[in-house]
Order: sequence, then structure tokens, then C-alpha cells
Amino acid sequence: MAEGDPTPLGYVRTPTADPGELSFSGARPVLAGRPAAAPLTAADIVPLRALPGLRVRWPQAVGTAEASATGPATASGPPGATEAAGVLETIRALARAGVPLHADDAPAWMQQADPGLAALLTSWAPGPRDPSVGSVSDLRREEHSLRLRRHALRHGNDGTAGARGSAPTAPAASAPLAMPPAPAVPAATPAPALPTVSVVMSSKRPALLASALAQIARQRHVQVEVLLGLHGVPASHQDVRRAVAGFPLPLTLVEADEATPFGQVLHEVAAKAGGDDIAKWDDDDWYSPEHLADLLMARAYSGADIVGTAAEFFYLEPLKVTVRRTDYTSEVWSDHVAGGTIFLAREKYHEIGGFEGVSRGVDAQLLKTAHAAGARIYRTQGLGYVLRRALAAGHTWQLPLAHFLRVSANQWRGFRPSRILETQ
Repeated sequence: MAEGDPTPLGYVRTPTADPGELSFSGARPVLAGRPAAAPLTAADIVPLRALPGLRVRWPQAVGTAEASATGPATASGPPGATEAAGVLETIRALARAGVPLHADDAPAWMQQADPGLAALLTSWAPGPRDPSVGSVSDLRREEHSLRLRRHALRHGNDGTAGARGSAPTAPAASAPLAMPPAPAVPAATPAPALPTVSVVMSSKRPALLASALAQIARQRHVQVEVLLGLHGVPASHQDVRRAVAGFPLPLTLVEADEATPFGQVLHEVAAKAGGDDIAKWDDDDWYSPEHLADLLMARAYSGADIVGTAAEFFYLEPLKVTVRRTDYTSEVWSDHVAGGTIFLAREKYHEIGGFEGVSRGVDAQLLKTAHAAGARIYRTQGLGYVLRRALAAGHTWQLPLAHFLRVSANQWRGFRPSRILETQ
């Protein structure tokens, strides 16, 4: 993305203003009453962050039955291909920025031009504001924002992955704004190569490996290899053998003595990485099927050296309670991300020096070293990540369960992750 393009940077979790409307004067967008020039820039997005949502008011042609039934037309004459393309690009730019767009319906031309985006626009609308601690309205809003970002950032201009269509043909003067489908991509066009990611994980809890590997196996939009450090656990352990049996992706096992510091195990494992990027993975946490793809996406729009998620959702296993903390903002530049989500280029990892041979605070030490060396660290949303917390003695990050209850914005009984995790 070019500098100044709209991105999710600065997304606001809790809106403070009234809902707004996206309308058009010809192809020129009007954002919550403020005229803007196309193409939109990052500066155009800033005033929209406080809005619960932006309702799309579709432009209509003069003199049509649809326009007469709904009031004065917003276009001064028959809309053409340029106007249609401008409207669509404005909507896509707002979606790329994560602005919570919504619409009562989607006209036929929009459904033809980008059916996926059209469906997303009509799938959500902001509800009444509820200031109670138990409200999930802000969470549902952010989930919708993420789905819009994913679609707009990962798909071409014709709404299909990797494809870009040409300008539409102008409709007749008596017809509503219309856009025929973009031309099909030739069958001979090769699909773009998937990014290659080396997932680095160390475990001394073989009973958790089956779940961890299953979550890695379901990652979408990436090509994955796994480097697994067995920390004090032999590869012959029955739980290890059971977990790796039938695992469909490339897998390398590295055995390490229990006395080896945790950081050293991770570094030895990471040294075998062959992917373009390295992703840290914790054996006891939960990850969405698009966790890695979301990190790749965040790096693409931020230009960061290291990306990771906010630590938002925690499952407090002894209490059987899920909590969400929102004191760590997301879509921001920072010096801290959740350790189990650290993601960086393999070359950058080696340039920084990798994981240090310490037993605790391994992730924090890597981030501290990287930040001191001038690496730019970006923290994206954490909707697709849940950290498991047992008693403090069972984790290298030693905080009592009461701490997570104290700092939480939401608490639910049972395992209640975001819908982005796709557990149902």
C-alpha cells in the first residue's frame, strides 16, 4: 500500500459519536456530512473513527422508478462507468481501513461487481449503545470491521481473490447505477504463490500438541511448515506420536533436554526455519484459522518489521471463565505484542539475533532487543487469539488469575471467544 492510503491504523474500539452516513455527489463521497475527494486518504478516515458505523446511501439515476419512490436522486444525470467505479472504490477504501460500513440492502450493480462485499455490508448494523460491562456491541462491531478489512485487503478490484477487473460499461440513461461483472481472469493465469511461514513452537506438555497442531493445520491463505521443539519430552512419547501422526504439513522435531533454557530451545528450533517469515506459536493457546493471514495482512498495510496481536481474550481454566481486556489498544505502533503471536521476516529475526537463552520472559526480551535495535513493532487486533491461563506456576508469564479478573472489561462463564476464532 502507498503512503497515505487508508488503513486500520487508529481503529477505535468504543465509539463516542452518533452514527453517520456515506453518500455521494456524483462519484464524490460525502463522509458523515463532510465532502471528500477521491481517492480517499488516511486523513479522511480519522474523523470517522468515533462513529459506531457509516450507513451507505446508494446513488441513483434521475428519472428512474426507484429514484422517484425514494425521493430526489443524488446524481445530477445518468451515472456512467466512471461514477460507478468511483463509488465502488470509495467503499473498498473505507472497508480496507476497517470503517464499520453497513447498508440496508445492496443494489444489483453492487452485487454483480463485488458479491462478497455486498453481502458483508448487509450483514451487520450498529445497535443501541449499551454502556453496561456485559455489552458485546463493540465486539460485534469490531468483528464486522475485521471481516470488511479481510475482504477488501485480500481481494482484487473485481471482488475475487487476486483478480482485477476492467472499468464497467456505462448503463443506459434510464437505468439505475449499474456495473456488469468484471471480465473473467484467463484460465492460464497462475494463482499467486502463497506466503511461506515457519511456525516455531516449543512444548513440554505433549498432551496439548494434538490441539496445537490441528490449529496450525487449518490455517488459510498461507503455506506453513512447523518447527517443534520437544522440551524435555522424547519424540517417542505416545502423545507426541499421536499428535504428529497424519499431520498434513511439513514438520521438523527438535529434541532438547529439560535443563535447556526455554529461549535457547526456541532459538535452536527457529534456526531450522525455511519459510520467508517466522511465527511464534504457543502450545496452550487458541488461534483462528486466519491468524497467520491476518498477521501478514497487518504487516502489509503497516510496513512494520514485527507484528503481533493484542492480548485481549483469556480463558481462566481453573475458574472456567473467559475474560476480555481492552486496556491494550490495537491497530497501533507499540513496543509490545502478545508473545504467542510474534511474527517477523526470517531475515529480520536473524538480524535481531533471535530468541535469547533465558528461561523466562523470552518473548519480552526479543521484543525489547528488537525495539532497541530500531525495529518497528505494530500491534493489530486480537480477536482471533485466546490465551489459556491456569495457575501462575504453570506459565513463564506469572500473574495470578485475580489480575485478569481485575483488568477485564468483559467476563463470561465458560469458553466464550470472539466469533473470529470460528469454534462453532
